[in-house]
Amino acid sequence: MENSYISSSIKQFEYYKSLGDKTIDQVTFKDTKTEFADDSNSIAIIVKHMVGNMLSRWTNFLTEDGEKSWRHRDQEFVENFNTKVELIDYWNKGWDCLFKAITPLKKQDLETIIYIRNEGHTVTEAINRQLAHYSYHVGQMVFIGKLIKGKNWMSLSIPKNKSESYNANKFSKDKGRRHFTDDV
Repeated sequence: MENSYISSSIKQFEYYKSLGDKTIDQVTFKDTKTEFADDSNSIAIIVKHMVGNMLSRWTNFLTEDGEKSWRHRDQEFVENFNTKVELIDYWNKGWDCLFKAITPLKKQDLETIIYIRNEGHTVTEAINRQLAHYSYHVGQMVFIGKLIKGKNWMSLSIPKNKSESYNANKFSKDKGRRHFTDDV
């Protein structure tokens, strides 16, 4: 597949978005504001920061520096959502910006140099950078969600003590090329 890196990257971004979606779904609006220690971040603050980053990085991705002059990063750590719907809408706005930028990319775009704070990156490097950044923060969201929900948490991966049945199901299928997120 000519654009396998691009399509694989999109699938990975979709997967991490889905983990964030499922975490937000499991907690209340009040829960999204829970901080476990001074100077820690709540789910709501992580969402605000991620979206600020996404809007900055992916708006005019190929033609402008990824750190926009209109971004106020420090304000991303001041939570001000009024409803869960507002938080979810903002979350989706960031992801929509990302997918709008990455979906039209072609193989020949991958070696194009783009800038983030005047530091040159190939498009491939920039995608990898953001994929790692977003997975890091989504992992934080999931962990916070698990702490909040405790025994009521619905696992987003293979639940404890369920590896054997999970693997039995996977190995019961014929070998074939597929993405690990296809069943998610």
